[in-house]
Amino acid sequence: MKEETCTVLENKKIAKNTHLMKLSQNEENFPRPGMFFDIALPGHFLRRPFSLADHDASSFSFVYKAIGHGTEEMTKLEEGTKLDILLGLGNGFDLTKSGDTPLLVGGGSGIGVMHCLAKAFIKEKKHPLVALGFNTKEEVFFEKEFEELGIKPLIYTVDGSYGEKGFPTQSLKEPHSYLYSCGPEPLLKALAEDQGKGEFSLERRMGCGYGCCMGCTIVTKNGPRRVCKEGPVFEKEDLVW
Repeated sequence: MKEETCTVLENKKIAKNTHLMKLSQNEENFPRPGMFFDIALPGHFLRRPFSLADHDASSFSFVYKAIGHGTEEMTKLEEGTKLDILLGLGNGFDLTKSGDTPLLVGGGSGIGVMHCLAKAFIKEKKHPLVALGFNTKEEVFFEKEFEELGIKPLIYTVDGSYGEKGFPTQSLKEPHSYLYSCGPEPLLKALAEDQGKGEFSLERRMGCGYGCCMGCTIVTKNGPRRVCKEGPVFEKEDLVW
């Protein structure tokens, strides 16, 4: 864990209720996909946890939903704003388990996490299949970003207004070597029915972000585990639904 002052380089709306923020950073080697960072917002006691969507040698970006008072205030942060960040929290995805054709399934803000993971796999010359789930066309984002990686994502909308009507769980019928996912709990619970192995990144409210307050503890087949410390990535076979 490292504390760093980062500068807002970009903060824009990319879809309905969905925003992307880009921040400066001083380390070339950012933690692996799936790890997260905590942002301290002025006037708020608790930090907000977010996971990486993209990065380069001097900046990193993440996707967030404007669904509460804190995230609504985040949408108003202007370029040049300084933020206190805790970097390198939690654990990330294990890329060595992927095989050559992993399936990456994302929903909500978790789509940004899948983009970061897909970029890592492309760098390793693997061939990820990506499935993204949205409620409606107005919520679709990052399609172009995946295409720039050479990936044509499978897009599903609940109302059928864009892509294929339905849910990204339908992508499980596609041949794949391993399953990775990040998104709302109902999506992960449905994906857990897949007989193959995989890893899920969980979304939970966190008090401290580094294992002290125990507020994000869940029950697994291996006993209680803190999402911020032992997670947020868990093997899907260990999760109890």
